[in-house]
Amino acid sequence: MTLSRRALLGGAAAAAALGVSGCSGVTPGRRSSGSLDFWNLFGGGDGVRMTQMLDGFRAADPGITLSAVTLAWGNPYYTKLALATLGDKPPDVAISHLTRMKTLVASGLLEELRPADLARHGISADLFTPRAWQAGLVEGRAYAIPMDTHPFVMFYNTDICAKAGLLDPSGALTPLDSPEKFTDAMRRAKAASGAYGGVVAINNDTSTPWRIFQSLYSQLGGEMLADEGRRVVLDDAKATQVLAFLQSLTRSGLFPAGIDYQGAIATFANGQAGFYFQGEWEISTFQTAKMPFSMTLFPNLYGGSRYAVQADSHTLVIPRQPAQDPAQLDRSLRLVRSLLDQSKTWAEGGHVPTWRPFRDSPEYRAMTPQSNYAAAADNAVYDPEGWYSGSGSNFEIVTGSAVATVLGGQQSPAGALAQMHDQLRNLALTASPI
Repeated sequence: MTLSRRALLGGAAAAAALGVSGCSGVTPGRRSSGSLDFWNLFGGGDGVRMTQMLDGFRAADPGITLSAVTLAWGNPYYTKLALATLGDKPPDVAISHLTRMKTLVASGLLEELRPADLARHGISADLFTPRAWQAGLVEGRAYAIPMDTHPFVMFYNTDICAKAGLLDPSGALTPLDSPEKFTDAMRRAKAASGAYGGVVAINNDTSTPWRIFQSLYSQLGGEMLADEGRRVVLDDAKATQVLAFLQSLTRSGLFPAGIDYQGAIATFANGQAGFYFQGEWEISTFQTAKMPFSMTLFPNLYGGSRYAVQADSHTLVIPRQPAQDPAQLDRSLRLVRSLLDQSKTWAEGGHVPTWRPFRDSPEYRAMTPQSNYAAAADNAVYDPEGWYSGSGSNFEIVTGSAVATVLGGQQSPAGALAQMHDQLRNLALTASPI
């Protein structure tokens, strides 16, 4: 069962009152002078690269003892971070999705990052991509430093697409900028692969169905929530258009109608589909598989001159500290700056860097296929604001579950919309625990 934000903060308050952390033995004790505690939620290739970057910090700053803890992604991570902070045993620096960070701010769980403190470490707003920086501000104040933008993207098998006649003379994918062009490309790729045109995870996965729906729905200009999550503004006509299109892909056999996250990866890696739709972080998987592939922007089927794509950002935050310690703050910001300076390592894993000294460099532009979809960061659509929203949240579970039933053929678009309305309304009418 997913822990709600109400249960999270209610339990956190109780934990604070009892003077315990509730963090399953991973809560750091009060650190000694010259040490830092860092929490993150990275597994897989991201976890490997983050370990490399932390080792880089240790080598460059041996006077600081860095302890790093990796916790389970999603609600479990944010539960433990909130509990530890309310119990006055927070890490010095932590990772937060941008879409979760504002709820932490509203809960009083993050330190403001003041311009003067950041400036001592050469960090300022103009050194970040504007979309990610602006999206993370709360009443004009910074509480998080964006490391990246991680958008939903399109992977494609270059051999299959060449066989299907979908590559231009330079070897780049021809534009799939309408539902008709997209569907035709899937048909041709299906014929070339002998199995499927494209693949997207459906079973036991709520995040991926949400991401593909939100990308297309946002291209139509659709909104989901308003008034910080207190009002549901789902546009039935636009949502129906998207859901009907997605269902047409599985009903026609262009996409498998029943497949989980790992199955979708295997289908693409084994050459059984010409296209794969997921966050760019799976680049490492297909590099390891040594298959012929490339990556590009998720197609702009409905937006015309206005592009939109679902995305989030990993940010670096400083949880609320039990005592103000300027020296400890500077140690924390030294770690933040070190991680930003290692943006190349992070970008190798697929994420679009927000640190402009690297993002705007010839070195990044030469990184392919990573730089092929960099423009997505300027058109990122973040999850709507609300205490129950954000990456891995109840909002994504509710919406993604409904979309998955449409992709899987268990429910009509009308049925899925009724389900979304009902469940989102219940969340919207539930008083914020903040």
